[in-house]
Amino acid sequence: MSEDDAVEVESPGEPDATADPAEGETVGTADATEEAGTDGSDADETLLSDRVADHDEALAEEVAEIEAELEERREEVDELTSKLARVRADFSNYKQRAKRKREEIRERASESLVERIAPVRNDLVRALDQEDGSDIRPGVESTLEKFDEVLEDEGVEPIEPEPGAEVDPARHQVMLRVDSDQPDGTVHEVYEPGYEMGDRVISEAQVTVSNGGE
Repeated sequence: MSEDDAVEVESPGEPDATADPAEGETVGTADATEEAGTDGSDADETLLSDRVADHDEALAEEVAEIEAELEERREEVDELTSKLARVRADFSNYKQRAKRKREEIRERASESLVERIAPVRNDLVRALDQEDGSDIRPGVESTLEKFDEVLEDEGVEPIEPEPGAEVDPARHQVMLRVDSDQPDGTVHEVYEPGYEMGDRVISEAQVTVSNGGE
């Protein structure tokens, strides 16, 4: 066999010189892109998880603050409720003490008044015990003076309007209207005197009122 007819045999260990090198590079690039995409998704998930965790932590702190404030308000309400209960109890006790004091003052005033009126009654009894035909007027007048002194000391004044005085509905009770020489609508005479103590009318004076002269 001649040299020209010899067949060139490739060596199995050598790489194919005609192979496209770009094919290998493309495969390598795709793998790198896929790996990079996976890493980016993991980073986003991690970032989102961190944000959620931070939000939950902040929310938990806010809830804890609100609960602490609510507990503080509950304590304040309990304290105010307790104070209100004590004030009510103190006020109730005060009213009871004031009521007892008023009753004691009233009892003492009544006792004092009775002590001063009793001698006046005794004088009236002695006047009536005099013999028939005796003039008891001086004794009665003296007793009336004592009685008036007692009333004056107690702050009691008689209501005895003068004839011709204007009628005061708060202090005078009109019994009758009569013909009189007094001005029309004025007091004609006092039928029975009234009494007042300070600004309080104890009993109204009973009066007759003039219809005016004919």
